Amino acid sequence: MIKLTREEAAGRVMVALDYPDAAAAETLLRSLEGIPCYMKVGMQLFYAAGPGFVASLKERGYRVFLDLKMHDIPNTVKGGANSVTKLGVDIFNVHAAGGIRMMEAALEGVEAALAGSIGLQRPTVIAVTQLTSTSRSVLNDEIGIAGAVEDTVLRYAQLARLAGLGGVVASPHEVQSIKAACGIAFKTVTPGIRPSGADANDQSRIMTPREALERGTDYMVIGRPITAASDPREAIESIIKELL
Repeated sequence: MIKLTREEAAGRVMVALDYPDAAAAETLLRSLEGIPCYMKVGMQLFYAAGPGFVASLKERGYRVFLDLKMHDIPNTVKGGANSVTKLGVDIFNVHAAGGIRMMEAALEGVEAALAGSIGLQRPTVIAVTQLTSTSRSVLNDEIGIAGAVEDTVLRYAQLARLAGLGGVVASPHEVQSIKAACGIAFKTVTPGIRPSGADANDQSRIMTPREALERGTDYMVIGRPITAASDPREAIESIIKELL
């Protein structure tokens, strides 16, 4: 059984700030003050609040996962990665479906930013494999990829490792096979985490925080079970306690 300190457990949790603007997110941030978790900023909030919001999170001492899922031609992703690195984020992601060359270009963008700005930290670049809302029927019949979701996830994870990325976003159900294929140091960021008794919402491949930890995941993304709770601080403290 994995044992963590309270700080280590909090550092495994990425709170999904799925809010329409900075003002809406601020209420939650005040309620979680002092808890050393990650904050995940996705498309909705980033497009509304902009780079300044990310800077404000860093100023408050939070580690930031910027979840923009870059997926474009390599040169465009290189430029996007350059800009994101200059924000000082800790982790950001691209889509593995863009291919090895696109993922390599993201790393080139990171290197260019680091070379041009003294004191910037090096972010970990990870790849999205398949969304946790993707079922086999969606994968096969709508996306047009044959086989099981898990097989595609593993193939994308291996491509990300070959491109030099530091990890992937995947369901907790695929963590063990990813670690076996790509190595223990290859990071896994897992959405689809639901504490016992929480609604599944639009996730189809879910797991409790403790189960995900025992599978070997490095970080777990948790949104509504914390952000929609009547007492968000109590909700995250309960999750941290479960991980100890």
